[in-house]
Amino acid sequence: MQYPWISRTDQLLDCLPTVGKLLDLCEENYHLLLTLAPQLRYMQGLHASCRPGHMDLFLEILEQTPYTTVVHLTYYFAREEGQIADPDALLRVYHDARQIEVASLRQKALPIEANYQYPSLFNKWKINVFLSKWLSFCGAQKHQFTTSEEFLTKMHG
Repeated sequence: MQYPWISRTDQLLDCLPTVGKLLDLCEENYHLLLTLAPQLRYMQGLHASCRPGHMDLFLEILEQTPYTTVVHLTYYFAREEGQIADPDALLRVYHDARQIEVASLRQKALPIEANYQYPSLFNKWKINVFLSKWLSFCGAQKHQFTTSEEFLTKMHG
């Protein structure tokens, strides 16, 4: 299956960041996340997407309001000292603007924080590019978070 947003993301990676291009990338990330969690606005609590042969992906809804959803998205790796979340993203989803704001992103794979200059457009760009690639990767693995029909029926009254 082809993912139409991948070519768009690649186009965004080939350019220098501007505020407008960052907003485009945040919009792409919104659509990528909704591919993984189509009913995000109606979800509550902790959800797991388990795909054979892949790491389990976890999505926790921390806050749900009429226009925003705050989520925690991560994998959990078992270590001797306990479970380690990596990547570990805290995302604020703006449903009305169709954007995602990365509130925090911790990960070990790529040096996102190398040469960090707070708060720069370039740093926001790097973080959102990482998020875009990660969400695309999760989509390619066919991760998905769903809600039950009973829950959706209650929400729609």
